[in-house]
Amino acid sequence: MPTILRVDGFRFYFYSHEPNEPAHVHIDKGNATAKIWLHDGSVARSVGFASHELRVLQRLVAEHQTLLQEAWNAYFAQ
Repeated sequence: MPTILRVDGFRFYFYSHEPNEPAHVHIDKGNATAKIWLHDGSVARSVGFASHELRVLQRLVAEHQTLLQEAWNAYFAQ
């Protein structure tokens, strides 16, 4: 599970066994975890994050969308 980015204690990564799903990123901080789709920034699932934290995560995904998408494309093109 390659880590793509770390920001303010959040770890952005994806699982290498999910190439058939649309591009997305998993985000962890402490015991909280979320999955966010890259194409529209919507939250696929979340456990342990408060709504205001999810808004922060969606903003961070939008800010780093190019980096995240390029990492996804490069990894799964192998």
